[in-house]
Amino acid sequence: MSSRPIFVWLLLGLLAIGNQVHARGGDAGTAKPVRSLIVHADDAGMSHSVNMATIEGLEHGVVTSASILVPCAWFPEFAEYARKHPERDYGVHLTLTCEWKNYRWGPVAPRDQVPSLLDREGYLYRDNPPVVANAKLSEAEIELRAQIDRAKAFGVRLSHLDTHMGTLLDRPDLIELYINLGVAYNLPVMFTRQATLPAFQARYPALRGHDRQLLDMLDSHRLPVLSSVLMMYNKGDHATRTRNYLKALESLPPGVNELIVHCGIDNAELEAITDSAKLRDSDRRFVTDPQTRAELTRMGCTLTNWSEFRPAAERK
Repeated sequence: MSSRPIFVWLLLGLLAIGNQVHARGGDAGTAKPVRSLIVHADDAGMSHSVNMATIEGLEHGVVTSASILVPCAWFPEFAEYARKHPERDYGVHLTLTCEWKNYRWGPVAPRDQVPSLLDREGYLYRDNPPVVANAKLSEAEIELRAQIDRAKAFGVRLSHLDTHMGTLLDRPDLIELYINLGVAYNLPVMFTRQATLPAFQARYPALRGHDRQLLDMLDSHRLPVLSSVLMMYNKGDHATRTRNYLKALESLPPGVNELIVHCGIDNAELEAITDSAKLRDSDRRFVTDPQTRAELTRMGCTLTNWSEFRPAAERK
């Protein structure tokens, strides 16, 4: 994520119609709603610090899934880990932006094939508005396919796709491209049934008038859709952030939900890249704290990942 204004995706009390998972309750003839959670680490491949923290979360914490920034310089390091650990859950963090001041990356596709995606310095744009204003749909597709294909060429076993900085949710044709790439590669995309709700569409106006069609497309191809997505990239001391996370997780709706975190180790490398080093280190500490796992157990929240989520959708 970038240093753009912080936001939270979570509409409490939402019943995810058509996408609930149930388990039998203790009384005969009753069904108890199940709340499942994908703890998802964004930005793997961004830097060595982020890679090490993401791996720590996967191996010693509650992180169950990670998405990879394929254009970044540290992508090969994380791809090597993913290749050696195919049992874990990895997605491509589809990106058309490069938000940091001095740490920049360009496209995976040849620059002469995607000129509308580039700023004056030849890098991807720093934020979403220039992408929305300038990106040609055909060139966006070339680049996003190149990112997926590169991850596969490096031997990464993919479980899903998602969108860096939410860029692909900011223009109607980019949203359709996002969904169509999931269908074309037979991979789930991070999408939520919250997309039909006015509060969600206020944050992503490009969804208006397209939400039902997009959900129907995913359902028709039996690709899973999340009940809710939660991201809390807000500042504060670690204790306060931990309390806020746990308070939000208490109110997850039934179904499969996703918590997005950004893991990092607060060191000189990460400090040189981003002013979010301390936030990312706080996320790392949160997901690797044994108390976090204990609290999720107390809440009756079952950890899952995209690889486990998909079979439930395919059975419907």
